[in-house]
Amino acid sequence: MMHGSILVVSSNTAITDLLKKILAGSGRVVVFSHLRSAFDDIYDDVPNLLIVDIHGDGEVLALLNTLKEDPLFAHLPVLVLLAEDDPAPDWSTFPAEDYIREEDLEKDILSKVALCQARSERIVEVNPLTRLPGNISINRQIQSRLDQGIPFALAYADLDYFKPFNDKYGFSRGDEVIKITGRLMLNIVRNRSNRNVFIGHVGGDDFICIMAPELIEETCQELIDAFDQIVPSFYDPVDRERDYIESQDREGRARRYPIMGISIGIAHVDQGTFTHYGEVTGVASEMKSLAKKEAKSCFRVNRRRL
Repeated sequence: MMHGSILVVSSNTAITDLLKKILAGSGRVVVFSHLRSAFDDIYDDVPNLLIVDIHGDGEVLALLNTLKEDPLFAHLPVLVLLAEDDPAPDWSTFPAEDYIREEDLEKDILSKVALCQARSERIVEVNPLTRLPGNISINRQIQSRLDQGIPFALAYADLDYFKPFNDKYGFSRGDEVIKITGRLMLNIVRNRSNRNVFIGHVGGDDFICIMAPELIEETCQELIDAFDQIVPSFYDPVDRERDYIESQDREGRARRYPIMGISIGIAHVDQGTFTHYGEVTGVASEMKSLAKKEAKSCFRVNRRRL
């Protein structure tokens, strides 16, 4: 079974109480009475599964379509709950992976949950730590925009001094830093724009976001400010006070490492400037390498023109 968050949407308390009981061992169960009220939570922390009671909710289909049309949530598996007399969905138009009837919840919900998750992960790879799309989805998103001639900007973010932090404090605390970085990027980007944006997790401490060129630099600066404000809280008080940690370098020698920062490389893409996704990520990576030469968190920009 999955271990993460399962978001349940139903105004029927008997159903939600039953699901919380049955799914208690499958992850954190979060309950909302209506799908619209759940959107902020979904945007803030992408769940592993969305279970939606569609009985009597006239706007649920439109809301689900809005959610699944967003590239960031296309991979989110949806399991719909039907009453006994509800017709089966038309799968050509209904944005869900499977359905279950209320009378079958106790008997079949665990197997349905596992099936939805397996189907989703076969279609789109998702980073298990941040629940953000991975490299295959990232490359597809970039190439699709290139093929359509859509101008965009891509930001490639990487954490500075993450390995020494991980070595000193352990993988568990390192994972928390990775998760909060993904959440910060997701929230800040989504607050700036809900149109044609994409956030992905390359792996490790590397992330990318795609958005309108005129928004990218202000967004990256906001991400830097937020990261620099929150990351010291992950350090022990004594290390936070002296503004560095003591750890070993790759040769095993003792060194002092500053508090983590974030470096971001930005590539601006106009129509015709690039033809392959690898060119875009390559330029953004070069800009990121320039940013990492600075002593503090920053971004560097390439504005390539024809």
